[in-house]
Amino acid sequence: MSGVPTASAALERDWRTPLELTVLGAIWGCSFLFMRVAVPAFGPYALVEVRLLLGALVLLPFLWQARDRFPARRWLWLAPIGVINSAIPFVLFAWAAQRAPAAIGAICNAMTVLFAALIAFLFFGEKIGMRRAIALLVGFAGVVVLATAKVSGLSIGAAVVAGAVAALLYGLGVNLVKRHMTGLPPAASAGATLGCAAVALLPMALTHWPTTPIPTLSWACAVALGVVCTGLAFLMFYRLIARIGPARASTVTYLVPMFGALFAWLFLGEAVTWAMVVAGVLILGSVAASQKR
Repeated sequence: MSGVPTASAALERDWRTPLELTVLGAIWGCSFLFMRVAVPAFGPYALVEVRLLLGALVLLPFLWQARDRFPARRWLWLAPIGVINSAIPFVLFAWAAQRAPAAIGAICNAMTVLFAALIAFLFFGEKIGMRRAIALLVGFAGVVVLATAKVSGLSIGAAVVAGAVAALLYGLGVNLVKRHMTGLPPAASAGATLGCAAVALLPMALTHWPTTPIPTLSWACAVALGVVCTGLAFLMFYRLIARIGPARASTVTYLVPMFGALFAWLFLGEAVTWAMVVAGVLILGSVAASQKR
């Protein structure tokens, strides 16, 4: 009889994990759609400030509950990690969303896993291995294909570079979190870094706040971006990491570009070009290869 609950729990995990990974991939895919819709009215700085502030507020109860584990010395790392891992990449992706289809940012975002491996190798002494080295080269080839492409006759190179730099900063942030925030409650840590990022970006947001009224749809997208795609998505992601480990949880990276392109096509009528498909295959294929043991 003792084996029945165990088997039942395993069966529940079997169907919950792919479902939650799919939902999280769809949520993060939506974030590029929301940025594409809201950024023309807000501008990158104001939009990201709203995103950071709302995301931090969602996670604030977890930070408050674990406040005793965040002494003053911890904030010396939390603040720069928040800027590197949230404020600057969010602004870069929002800036790119003004200049290129939503799918472009979603595809560039997939490079995070590869950049995390590269930075760990270059600066933290981790081995990279031949498979990951080849995967990095293939992934960068995908970025080159994307950067040299044109969509509707317009060059998207600058947007691709912005998205790639954002992914690079995410990769750096992953390594800093691993080395300086281990042992802290993940949701509380995310709330702390988002809050620090919001404070750091506030002067730029105030000086660049729109002078014209912001449409209701843009506000709705900004709120969804902060509450759902940042606050709630972080909670889902860290819960997945706790249950299935970081390696399996990171497979959500494969789903984000697919959902980003799908939603942009469905709701904005943005075309999916062959250059996007080829670049996506190269980048996601390289990420998948780099994750194999």
